[in-house]
This record gives sequence, C-alpha cells and structure tokens, in this order.
Amino acid sequence: MTAEFKRLGKRGSYRLGQLRAQGLKQVPPPVPFRPRFVHPDHRWPVVVWVLGLVGGALAIAAGAAAGWWFVPFVVGLTAGLANWIGRWSLRAALPAVAVMAAVGWAAPLWWQVLHGQADGAVARVIAAVLTLPGYAAVGIAITVLVAVVQALVGSG
Repeated sequence: MTAEFKRLGKRGSYRLGQLRAQGLKQVPPPVPFRPRFVHPDHRWPVVVWVLGLVGGALAIAAGAAAGWWFVPFVVGLTAGLANWIGRWSLRAALPAVAVMAAVGWAAPLWWQVLHGQADGAVARVIAAVLTLPGYAAVGIAITVLVAVVQALVGSG
C-alpha cells in the first residue's frame, strides 16, 4: 500500500504515456486561426466586388427614383449570382448586400425629403398608420428596411 502512494504523481507510474504504443498517433500541432470569410481562391479581386456593390446601389437608387419597388430584389438576385460565381462566403456577402440596398434606397428618399417633396409627409402618414412615432425618418426607415429584406432574399 505504501508503494502505491510513492508512485502517485510520478511519470510513467500508471502507463498513461504508453498511448502511442497502442496505435494512436501523436496529436498534430494546432492550425493557426484564419477567419472563415478569407478565401484565397476567389475568382475576382476585391475591387471588382466593391465596384459591383456601388453599381448595385446606383441601380437601386435609379429604381427608387423611378418608383420601381422591386429593383432591390432583382439587384439582390444579381449579387447572389455573382457571389456564387465568385465564391464569397455568405458571412461576408450578406452584410455587403444589406448595406448596398440600404444606401441605394435611402439616398433618393432623403434627397426628395430634403428638397421639400411630399415624400416626407407620406412617410409621416405611413409611420402614424403603423402606430409608430409620426416622423418622416420612421417611415423612411421602414421603407429602407423593406428594400434590405428584398435584397437579402434575392441574394440568399
């Protein structure tokens, strides 16, 4: 019994170091952390993606100025196709598409509101009907949120 106490905590006393002898290989060193959105095999450089996002925002802005409410969905479909071809992860692409849709739809609305057109009054009425605070910013935020959802559904 005293021999058992003398072996406690000593190296090799319980054959725990013999696992390699039983056929288990040595554990490889840990792989360094690499973010998931960084892929070395993208087909297009980042500049092409940025230009595509700016072009998408301009297309959405033109559609908003023309009154075409479906343009964010169409641009989202195009962005999703480009994302699939270019092999970007959804973790990087979806936030970029959301920002593209928000900027593309909000810019013409704010431009019209700042220049005294009736869109501000309409946005206040929409917000009041939805029992939200009757401010133009609330109505415009809801409209921009709808555009963002359309673009995300299109690209996803």
